[in-house]
Amino acid sequence: MAADVPSASVYLEDLTWTELQGRIAAGSTTVLVPIGGTEQSGPHMVLGKHNARVHFLAGQIAQRAGGVLVAPVLAYVPEGSIDPPQAHMRFAGTISIPDAAFEAVLEGAARSFKQHGFRHVVFLGDHGGYQPLEARVANRLNRAWASDPSCRVHALAEYYQVTQSLYVAGLLDKGFTRAEIGTHAGLADTALALAVDPALVRAGALTTAAQAGKRGGVYGDPRRATAALGHIGVDLIVDSSVAALHALMQAPTNSGPSPTIPQK
Repeated sequence: MAADVPSASVYLEDLTWTELQGRIAAGSTTVLVPIGGTEQSGPHMVLGKHNARVHFLAGQIAQRAGGVLVAPVLAYVPEGSIDPPQAHMRFAGTISIPDAAFEAVLEGAARSFKQHGFRHVVFLGDHGGYQPLEARVANRLNRAWASDPSCRVHALAEYYQVTQSLYVAGLLDKGFTRAEIGTHAGLADTALALAVDPALVRAGALTTAAQAGKRGGVYGDPRRATAALGHIGVDLIVDSSVAALHALMQAPTNSGPSPTIPQK
């Protein structure tokens, strides 16, 4: 009987513990921790949009970067007050946890990966609200491990920042307005979802979403979103993230703190 062939997947969930141990020993010592969130994205996009998107993009980044693996997606994140409900919690299906619980999960994951031999633990956040929390955990752990240079934790700011800068600029260049591009569940957000997996979007609800606007959890106009427009964003996210990842993997392990992200 032929011997089993070890999985070539970059996703930890697809590996056995012995396969993972072998990959680490062979030099795959950087792990991405993809962070999504379960929240409303209008009547036209599924609640797990962030989770599906960051899972896919983290895999693309890991494959391009080389020597990088991907942890399971963190789908429970801070989304604001539960009672009384604020922000996305006003819509059915959004799940919110306290900041302290979120930070504790990130810290526990990072400590686990350090124990297993990873040299770089990289938080990859798909949502704007918790970006400063990622950086805070990374900085706290790096201070705690200052005398032990074997592992460093990073909040990869470029992954999220490009969606707010270069991607928006690219859509503006194509003639779309800022009001149409939007900040949540608008054209940019919906196009990214279509590029990752068309099943994330209910095409028949795009007009309803645009008409509902803020009342329906939509900040922008998704009606002209296409997968082709989304692929512009996908390419920018992957390119920027891989470049940043290579830079931090090559930097001394005692390099400076993770940057905080200004809120939009």
